[in-house]
Amino acid sequence: MTPVRRALLQIHFCVVLWGFTAILGKLISLPALPLVWWRMVIVVAALAVWPPVWRALRSTPARTLATFAGIGCVVALHWLTFYGAIKLSNASVAATCMAIAPLCMALIEPWIARRAFDPRELVVGMVALPGVALVVGGTPPGMHAGLVVGAVSAVLVAIFGSLNKRYVEDADPVLVTGVELGAGALLLTVVALAWGGPQAAFVLPDARDTLLLLTLALVCTLLPFTLSLVALRHTSAFTAQLAISLEPVYAVLLAIVLLGEQRELSAAFYAGVAIIVAAVFAHTALKPLTAAP
Repeated sequence: MTPVRRALLQIHFCVVLWGFTAILGKLISLPALPLVWWRMVIVVAALAVWPPVWRALRSTPARTLATFAGIGCVVALHWLTFYGAIKLSNASVAATCMAIAPLCMALIEPWIARRAFDPRELVVGMVALPGVALVVGGTPPGMHAGLVVGAVSAVLVAIFGSLNKRYVEDADPVLVTGVELGAGALLLTVVALAWGGPQAAFVLPDARDTLLLLTLALVCTLLPFTLSLVALRHTSAFTAQLAISLEPVYAVLLAIVLLGEQRELSAAFYAGVAIIVAAVFAHTALKPLTAAP
């Protein structure tokens, strides 16, 4: 198995796990900000008890750590807007908004990662746009605010995905995870204290939410976040993001089975999701898996 193919299999495994994040976000009763704050804090706490993380931290230059911390702030804003979109609409709508991320990535990654612009990536990204239009048309008007916030989240994921591609290829993935999420948790703490005071920053979850948060943080965050950074060493951020565009498919199917969200959305919405899937297969045809990233 080639490194590129192995990396794509790793990415798709991550996508399956990420498909559950929207469902868990809908099931957890906390507002978006404390939900994301707890998600990050739990991951950082889990990494803090692993000695290799501290050894890697001491041996990494301060400037490099500052770069990872800056990326982590973008990650925090992405998650905040993503879960905000879930709360404003539903899991299916918020996850499907991530479909515009490949188009954003096609424009952003060449500039940030300093690689040649590939017009095929822009074409494939644009293939998904009719699907996005159908998704918008198939979404009830009361959920359109969630679509807008979800679109902002997609732009943010394209930015931090490109930054990770440029700066983390030679870094310890676990260290990067800890520093990025630690910085993101600190940013959200400052935001919460500035906007709503301690009661907004430190909302204690009940027993049910605690169990769901632990699943979200450890199974659906720590494992795939770290593994995706490993996979980025052998594939472009655009290729990874296009695979991640399958996340709405998993999320929508899970939302139908677990949340019954098909009663809230029309056939046009699901037709749009089908077009997004077609864009993923179009990318496979244009850029074979054995090609160099």
